[in-house]
Amino acid sequence: MSDQVEPQSSSSQLRAIARLFRLTGWITFWSQVVLGLVSAGILTFASFSAATRAANNPGAGLGIFFAISGLVALGIGIFISFRYVRIGRQLDSPNPNNRPRKIETIQTVRFGLIVHLVGILLTLIGAQAIVGILLTKSLTVSQIIPGTITQVDPSRIVQPLDIFVVQANTNTISAHFAGLVGSIWLLNRVTR
Repeated sequence: MSDQVEPQSSSSQLRAIARLFRLTGWITFWSQVVLGLVSAGILTFASFSAATRAANNPGAGLGIFFAISGLVALGIGIFISFRYVRIGRQLDSPNPNNRPRKIETIQTVRFGLIVHLVGILLTLIGAQAIVGILLTKSLTVSQIIPGTITQVDPSRIVQPLDIFVVQANTNTISAHFAGLVGSIWLLNRVTR
């Protein structure tokens, strides 16, 4: 952003953009960290639990794989959010040589957009696989005739852990959405 022409008005505009980068970076950073940690905890527990049930639930592994892939993308997104904070600090530097160029800043924000879109896609694929498994389980259990004595396979019943995995995916999508909104907001402000 050192490509500014007017020194007086560009200085106040540069400070406003620097403040915006720091504020947006911290808000997206912490919202993504909190939602990501909750999702990571649930998915870690579910992946160890699913390893014991993998033979009875072949699609669960694929859903958890894509959910974890979405978390990896979220980790990159968290780093980019912290990068926004650092860009804000660099833009506030009194030395113009320490400030990043406008094109570099825009490229970082665009990279953040791509990372969050890919993360949302991966997590949605995982969520669709897991919801498909839950639908199959619920349809299979509903075919049991009431009043008959049958032994129901526990892997065919919707378990609370299955719902937690859906919640973890929802949290990951929400975290990516927060990063996406922050990146779009910054891109809009920088390219004015």
